[in-house]
Amino acid sequence: MSTSPFQPLHAALEAQVSGGFLPGVSTALLRGREVVDRFVCGLADIEAGTPLRMDHLFRVFSNTKLVTSCAVLLLVEQGRLGLDDPIGRWLPELARPQVLRPGATRLDDVEPARRPITVRHLMTHTAGLSYGLFDPGTLLFGAYKQARVLDPALSNAEFVQRLATLPLAFQPGEQWEYSLATDVLGRLVEVISGDSLGQFFARHIFGPLGMADTAFVLSDQQFGRLAALYAGVDRSDPTRPGLKRMDGVPYPGAYRTSGMREAGGGGLVSSLDDMVRLLQALMPGGPTLLKAETLADMARNHLPPGLHVRFPGLPANPGRVFGLGSSVLAQPGPGDPPTAAGDVNWGGMAGTIWWFNPRLDIAGVLMTQRYMGTDGPYAAEFKRLAYQALGH
Repeated sequence: MSTSPFQPLHAALEAQVSGGFLPGVSTALLRGREVVDRFVCGLADIEAGTPLRMDHLFRVFSNTKLVTSCAVLLLVEQGRLGLDDPIGRWLPELARPQVLRPGATRLDDVEPARRPITVRHLMTHTAGLSYGLFDPGTLLFGAYKQARVLDPALSNAEFVQRLATLPLAFQPGEQWEYSLATDVLGRLVEVISGDSLGQFFARHIFGPLGMADTAFVLSDQQFGRLAALYAGVDRSDPTRPGLKRMDGVPYPGAYRTSGMREAGGGGLVSSLDDMVRLLQALMPGGPTLLKAETLADMARNHLPPGLHVRFPGLPANPGRVFGLGSSVLAQPGPGDPPTAAGDVNWGGMAGTIWWFNPRLDIAGVLMTQRYMGTDGPYAAEFKRLAYQALGH
């Protein structure tokens, strides 16, 4: 009896669930635009014993960045902005930023920016912004918290106004730091289009692609399909089994309360099938959301020489660079599939993962709800086994 090439991947995912690392998980693998494997196991709600189904919804957090980046690139294709345009043309609050001097210990120890922030800087996280999440103990971490730049009750316009009162962490274009840059791009989409970010997404991306379950605010029926969120019992050790429930994250009433900020960097809920539809629209073999030359531009490195993706406390991988809105794997590192060069990828804070490889014409999506999950070993294991199952 023949064995499915996907069986080792399925077994590994089942082991992550039975071992107490993931509550439930659903995945899809694509060869070209064809979905060649779908898999689901585990629970959507551990306490209620609700089995995870293919139609369950997930907080996708930074998967949202792919949608926002596509929205910006649609506007670029329409000739309404350019990648090297100064952002201050549309967001005057950011026209003359101040930059913290190296080694600064006070927020007023600043110097003028040597160049304007551009759209490309924002697309590549080289604008000088921070996140207020991943660098505890730093001067800007405290400043972002005190200024409440992440307050979900702020509109996108108010968010940018508040962010603009704070200095940049570094001179634009000279370093890489994961940041609120994509949230700023969400406001840029609003200013140029005249739509709210959610309206623009619905009209130009979700509607045309049939992404009926992706939104900032959920209907009653959709909310009933939202999987519960969990975290590992020990954030410092993602290999320790056990999960604890996290209600009220990212804030009480999230995804149910209209009028809250439509965060371009992390505000959407989506489904496995909707994420598949988005990836299919970025792959050749049929109508694409963006032009072929735009898709090629997304998948190449836009960082200056010597810069690469890096997070505090995690091993450096100089081969992981950045395209227009997403990471690009220029050279596989120790934890990457050896054939994965050219892989375009990112994920979300609740453990969701997506990637596509234009060179190999394959793609994968993993949906789960483990907070800060992508630091865990399941993410690398999923991609490694997925590449193998797809013949690479």
